[in-house]
Amino acid sequence: MKKQSIKGLAFVVLAGTTISSCTLLKDLEYNVTPCPLEMHGDSVLVKIDVTFPEKSINKKASAEITPMLGETALKPVTVQGEKATGNGSVIAYKPGGKVTYTDVVAYKPAFENTELKITGTVSKKGVVKDEIDPVEICKGTIVTPLLVNKDFKVIYAEDKFERVTPESFSSQLNYAKGKSNVTSKELKDDDIVDFKEWLAEAQTNAKIDLKQVNVTGFASPEGEVAKNGELSMDRANSAIESSKDLAKKSENEKAQGGIYTPSEGGEDFPGFKKALEADTKMNEDDKQLVLRVLETISDAQAREQALQDMRKTFIYLDKNIFPQLRRAEIVANYALTGFSDEELKQYSVSKPDTLNYEEKLFCATLYDDLNEKLRVYKLAEADANADERGANNVGYVLYMQNKLSEAKAKFEKANGIKDNQISKNNLAAIAGVEGDRAKAWELLNQSGSASQVSYNKGILNIQDGDYGDAVSNLGSKASYNKALAQLLNGSAASVAGTIDGSDDAETAQGYYLKAIAAARQDNLGEAVNNLKSAIAKDESYKAKAAKDMEFFKYMEDASFSAIVK
Repeated sequence: MKKQSIKGLAFVVLAGTTISSCTLLKDLEYNVTPCPLEMHGDSVLVKIDVTFPEKSINKKASAEITPMLGETALKPVTVQGEKATGNGSVIAYKPGGKVTYTDVVAYKPAFENTELKITGTVSKKGVVKDEIDPVEICKGTIVTPLLVNKDFKVIYAEDKFERVTPESFSSQLNYAKGKSNVTSKELKDDDIVDFKEWLAEAQTNAKIDLKQVNVTGFASPEGEVAKNGELSMDRANSAIESSKDLAKKSENEKAQGGIYTPSEGGEDFPGFKKALEADTKMNEDDKQLVLRVLETISDAQAREQALQDMRKTFIYLDKNIFPQLRRAEIVANYALTGFSDEELKQYSVSKPDTLNYEEKLFCATLYDDLNEKLRVYKLAEADANADERGANNVGYVLYMQNKLSEAKAKFEKANGIKDNQISKNNLAAIAGVEGDRAKAWELLNQSGSASQVSYNKGILNIQDGDYGDAVSNLGSKASYNKALAQLLNGSAASVAGTIDGSDDAETAQGYYLKAIAAARQDNLGEAVNNLKSAIAKDESYKAKAAKDMEFFKYMEDASFSAIVK
């Protein structure tokens, strides 16, 4: 316990100790809670209970007390006797009283190991009678929140790559008016020749899995509706037989079997309208008249009659439009298996233009090496079909390489292409690393609810001193920061289990945090053992522990001193 004379005054700096020397002010007791002080959210709260025993202050005296934290003066407080004039807190001569002093001061690094002292003056009738010699009432500040890892998480945008995709191959057979037989000339058309070649490829290419062939027959909109319905079905069936013949010649066994589904398209008025709109030779007034007929007359027979009444126009239609509608559409549906992982990686080097955008995005995920990952993401970013994901993912890799300014530029580019939550989270991570917490909060509050977003908020919560929110935001996954938040939130007993379940179970910082938790639980043995493990992995923790006020109560203990000195 410390005692101090103040030019005729005496202060009790620790509760329970008294010393007297002056009739104006004597026998005061100071109690600082907590002591050591604690840093939270960039500031330090100083709370001092000053006890005035019975008859400890002269009735006409006043004292201006100024706490000093190192070289930083805190706000002064004035106390006075019951007959003194002024605006200070009045202390009765008998029975005495208590004053609780509080101040909040912005944290400075020097506060970690500096002293909290009391200075001031004592006056009577407005005249200073004595100066208070500085007296230490507390030592140091706990700065454990500064141990937070600023490992803000960034997010890469996922690809939409599908290894197996549904595809189709289409061809068409055309028919003469009123006929359903397939002519040999029609089988020589380019699309039918292409269909035959495709059937041959489908037989030999293991990546093509033919599922079903849908064949729909159509008729042009003239003649009886019922007969046209039958005619369209006959065309579908004849197209199926022709397709099977083509499959036989192509040696495609599956396409010779029962994978065909015929359907009756009937009179093709939608196709009629489409072909009419595409025609560039027909008189525009006549075309508009025909289109109005199609749009306003719903009955098929009435529509046909209205068209036949326009004799000249009908002749044009019969010659130039209707032949396109007398057809059977053949659609082969199949599953196509894309490139293998190895093929994707090979083409990303030798023939990158072979890969589409989604394949490039996916291919980058196949690499563990960050330089290779970056190379492929840059290919995706430069793709003609690139969206915001390419630039964002380039930024993701750059961030992982600690190239923060380059990463920031890519995240800004991505968010410029499309305002999106992923890039905003990533920009928040940059702001967090740079120490701009206000900007980081602004962006994170616009970034959705992904686990990385919550984790990043948890880091900011620790820095802001909101430890309960930090525990919640850091989620259920064990991590160093989660353990730190638990410690700061008053759950020192949870720290060891969380650290042991995290990636920091065997790291120096993990052991050091467990040492602090043990010290808070008054377990000297565990604190010393964990400190030994921390120092064995990182010698710098020896000097850190020697001045860390978390271990203040052990500073004179031989077992503690032996490992930090």
